Formats: sequence, C-alpha cells, structure tokens
Amino acid sequence: MRISVVDVGSKTVRLVVADAEGGVPLPVHTAKWRLRLSEEVRPGGPIPEEAVERLAGAVAEASRTAARWGAAGPLAFATAVVRAAPNRRAVLDTVRARTGVPLCTLPGEVEAELTFLGARRWMGWRSGPLALLDIGGGSLEVAFGRGRLPDFVASLPLGAGRLTHEFFDGGADPPPPEQVKALRRRVRHQLRDVAARIRWEGPRTAVGTSRTFQQLGRLCGAAPGRHGPFVDRRLHCDDLRTAIGRLAALPAAERAALPGISAPRAAQSLAGAVVAHTAMKLTGLDAVTICPWAIREGILLRHIEDGPSWWAEVIRGSDESDPPQPVPLRVAGSPR
Repeated sequence: MRISVVDVGSKTVRLVVADAEGGVPLPVHTAKWRLRLSEEVRPGGPIPEEAVERLAGAVAEASRTAARWGAAGPLAFATAVVRAAPNRRAVLDTVRARTGVPLCTLPGEVEAELTFLGARRWMGWRSGPLALLDIGGGSLEVAFGRGRLPDFVASLPLGAGRLTHEFFDGGADPPPPEQVKALRRRVRHQLRDVAARIRWEGPRTAVGTSRTFQQLGRLCGAAPGRHGPFVDRRLHCDDLRTAIGRLAALPAAERAALPGISAPRAAQSLAGAVVAHTAMKLTGLDAVTICPWAIREGILLRHIEDGPSWWAEVIRGSDESDPPQPVPLRVAGSPR
C-alpha cells in the first residue's frame, strides 16, 4: 500500500509519499512548495485571495505528484496559519473546489497527539515516559505520555512566526534587549501551568520536533541533515542560551549566514529560540533529542494502524466546526 500526506504549514506545502508495508511508513518521495503564508497573514488575520490561489495551486501539484508516485488522494491538512484565519472555511472550500482534495484543519491538541505518536514510534519504547515540544509558525504543541498516545497535550499560541509578528515586526533590527525580555515574559506566563505538569510527570526522555528545533540543533552543533536521519542529534539548554545571544545580536537578514538557519526562517529564528529555551527551562529539561518524525509520520501511522475511517472522521469534524477562536491555553488530559 502506498499513501501520501500533504502538510500546509506557515512557510511551505510539504508532500510525503510512503510505502506502508509491515506497518511502518517508509518514504519513497518527498517534495515541497514554498508559500510563506506567514509573511502575508497577520496573527488572527484573513488569508488574502492571492495567497489562497497559490495555496490551491500547490495542493493541486502535490496531489498530481502523489498520483504519479502511485499513491491515492493525499491526506491533506493545514496547521495554525489556516486554522486561526477568520476566512478558514472559505480557504478550505476553495482548495477543495480547485483541486478535489479535502484539505482540513486539525485542533492543536490533535496535532500534538499525532506528533507524539510519530515521535514515540521513532524513539521506541525504551525511551520510557516521553515529553514532546513542537514549535510551529503559529503555535507550540506540548505533550507527555507513557504509551502509544499521550496522556496530556496542550496547544499554545506561541509559534515562532506569530511571536515574530507581534514583538519584532516594524521595530529595530536587531531588536533591543527589552523586546526580547518582553517576549520571554509572554512565553513564561503562558507556559507556566503546562510546564508545571511536565515537571510533575518527570519524563525520562524529551524530544523536540519541527524545523525550528532542527535548525536550532544545527546552530548549536548538531550534525547537518546530509548525515542522515539516524545520527543522534541533541539540543542542550545551555547551548541554546548562548545561541540566543548570537541571534539577538544580528539583523534578521544576517542570521541566515549562521549554521542551520535558512533564509526563509531567519527572521523568526530568534523568537523560536526564545520559545525553545524558555520551554526547556520551565519544564526542567537539560536537553532534547531532535526527532525527525513528527505530525506527518503520525498521520501516516494512524492511517496504517486504524484504517481510513479515522481520517474520514477528521474531515467531517473539520467541515462541521466553526473557525476556532484564539484562546490563551488549551489543555487536554489535565487533572480536574
């Protein structure tokens, strides 16, 4: 069986085509299309019509590519940049009408659950009680669990792109220290309760997923991607604190010259580093393992293990729900 997943993020549309023999998604082809939606959409603002048309074109091309590789219609989802848009429903309807692909959005807690599943499978059962941090463009997902799926998940509006828009756009470049401190205070305030839960659980292993963590890991000395996915990559809290100083001292355009920092993500790299460091400090994590499997692999695993009916339910839920309202904290699995 060959299946595919399409991930509409704040910067790119990504396609993974995988074989599912033996219950493990083995990628046979990957592709990406740069959209940089986060550069055109203010937090909580609508997605412009021109950007929607480009989004539909990228999804259509991803669907055609998946078909050329022998995969059925892709499992297509959009993350926080679409989920939080007030014209979310119109965006999803337009993409479906133009492409025939039922693009959907997932609640942040579901994203965290699926990302945890991907990380758990990659790390294996020997990792024991597992904590997960995932920094996207619009949100931060946190999860903890002892089994296949997490016991606790939270989705917070602490994405690197969102916070860059809010704290660093239109001001001095590089930003003055007081702006960086204000950002850190925001992250500390919104993470306080979630971090207390992670500390109380006492995870044996901690992982960081997402491009943000991958690039920060490279900046702090982890092996480059060309060495392959099986190289052990770790990000230490002390090294990350030093990296924040390096990032904060440079204009956004010059950060792309640093190891691991790509030009499209250079502007938001400082906010991402502050979120990552603050999250690690508050949760008591001295280091995290950079995990190459995340939400896309989690979706493929759920599809393999639970069959296509679970994704049909996701689509129905996305069709029936109203655009979500921004909230400061959403937690599942916390004590009552």
